[in-house]
Amino acid sequence: MSEVIAVRLEKTSISYVQGVILVLMAGVFWSSMGLGVRMIEQANVWQILFFRSIALSTFLFCIISVRSGYRPVAVIRKSGIAGIIGGIGLVFAFAGGIYAIQTTTVANAMFLFASAPFLAAVLGWIILREQVRKATWLAMIFACIGIAVMVIDGISAGQAAGNLSALLSALGFAVFTIALRWGKLEDMLPAVFLAGIFAMITAAVVCEVQGHGFTVPRNDIGIAVALGVFQVGLGLTVYTLGSRVVPAAELALLSMTEVLLGPLWVWLFLGETASLYSLGGGLILMLAIAGNALSGLRRKPVPVI
Repeated sequence: MSEVIAVRLEKTSISYVQGVILVLMAGVFWSSMGLGVRMIEQANVWQILFFRSIALSTFLFCIISVRSGYRPVAVIRKSGIAGIIGGIGLVFAFAGGIYAIQTTTVANAMFLFASAPFLAAVLGWIILREQVRKATWLAMIFACIGIAVMVIDGISAGQAAGNLSALLSALGFAVFTIALRWGKLEDMLPAVFLAGIFAMITAAVVCEVQGHGFTVPRNDIGIAVALGVFQVGLGLTVYTLGSRVVPAAELALLSMTEVLLGPLWVWLFLGETASLYSLGGGLILMLAIAGNALSGLRRKPVPVI
């Protein structure tokens, strides 16, 4: 069904309003990660990553096949070295994200994930020599303050590893973003498909070496598969379609739906709350992202967000 939806959208001229709705839908799908991982009973980060990656790769292979006129291999190969580098970056993003949610609050993890655009801006400046606006540098200073507040709070609460893993996840997404820019890849799905394959292989090797095995409750497998198909796969599919007609600065604002809804779901369904320091640091970070995005709306083209 999702493949049919993707094809219809692909063949239909998407308006700006439809693009906004699709990007908002992507944020809703992505925001389910915290709740999904929290509902896992026994599986560890590598077992979750293994089953989620199988589902993600299978789903995206179907999407890519239909969109390419059933020539998926050619499309995937076209992503080249940039797709491989981006895929490797996403392996760190995926693994770090799951571990972060398992070891710190969902609010902390989600807020720290949101630092990815700023890390991408710095990497783009260093690696690609991209110009970074003064407003972005200023926003990054405030973002660092917010991150520092959350990390220090995490250390005092014994959640330092989780916070650092969330930052590693954000760095992985930043590497993925820079790889796409470097390779001038307009379609991110092939690179994400490769990330799913790499993550599946990595998780399988780690599970075997560390003796974890793959025997986990069916509930855990079902949740991991659902996360692969809906949270990552379908979320990225609708985001890819919507991002074609929505300016980059607006994408940064609309994507904040994920960060805002993630903590909300675990509070509504599981009663999980966050400390005042976490919320305060997250608020500073969100204001920095929003301020940078709003300032970018005034300029065309927008350099680095």
